[in-house]
Amino acid sequence: MTRGHGPTVRRRRLAGELRRLREKAALTIDEVGEKLECSSSKISRIETGHVGVTPRDARDLLALYGVHGDEQEALVQLAREARKRGWWHAYNEVFTGAFVGLEADASSLRAFQALLVPGLLQTERYAYAVIRAMRPGAVDSEIERRVAARMARQRLLRDPNPPEYWAIIDEAVLHRVVGSREVMAEQFTQMSEIARLPHVTIQVVPFEAGAHSGMEGPFLILGFPEMADPDVVYVDSTNSGFYLELESDVRRYSLMFDHLRAAALKPEDSIEAITGAARRFAK
Repeated sequence: MTRGHGPTVRRRRLAGELRRLREKAALTIDEVGEKLECSSSKISRIETGHVGVTPRDARDLLALYGVHGDEQEALVQLAREARKRGWWHAYNEVFTGAFVGLEADASSLRAFQALLVPGLLQTERYAYAVIRAMRPGAVDSEIERRVAARMARQRLLRDPNPPEYWAIIDEAVLHRVVGSREVMAEQFTQMSEIARLPHVTIQVVPFEAGAHSGMEGPFLILGFPEMADPDVVYVDSTNSGFYLELESDVRRYSLMFDHLRAAALKPEDSIEAITGAARRFAK
């Protein structure tokens, strides 16, 4: 896998370039919609990356913006590549947003979780218990499908070219029983093993650290290898999440993460804390 070259990142890159070219042409979204006889909301969704753009639409937009020749053809080709389907489309009823596509192409992932083991680190049984608790009305087949999707995501950390993954959890995660004590022992045993991979760092923020910068809630900072693809913050919630792409927002969350790293136990001490939790639950 080549980081930063998947369809989701390409769509995001194309969206940003189309927005830049429209602004350079001194056209408003409404004016573009009127000239191309389409809704302004379609243009807006294209520019935010919420919908893909066909090669034909890309060519029409670029011609309107005065872009021709090799530059136009390069961007139309980008539109073609952005329409390719990633592995996650097999789980399109589970992954309804761009999150997994961005995660798959990130060169670095910095995650904070205060209540749960991060999704990329969860065992199958822990994931089942978490999803069952969050979706009490769901049928077994839906739960199993969501667990399978989560397990498929985890191949990312075993990829020949994996991202740098840095996860910070609150100590509360090491005490809350999810599923059963047996499930917890298995979870933390696996987690301590993953923490020893060369591209993975896990830290625990101890209770004694008191109030900390992550108390607002979980978040993930996704970094990309190309300058054309700025970092993005994904702020998680129970039913959905939202993205923050403004440089000021990304900088704010990066600073929060730095403060969390400083407040947390050192990586080697964190592994010992996780291993200790596994032994405690195994008794």
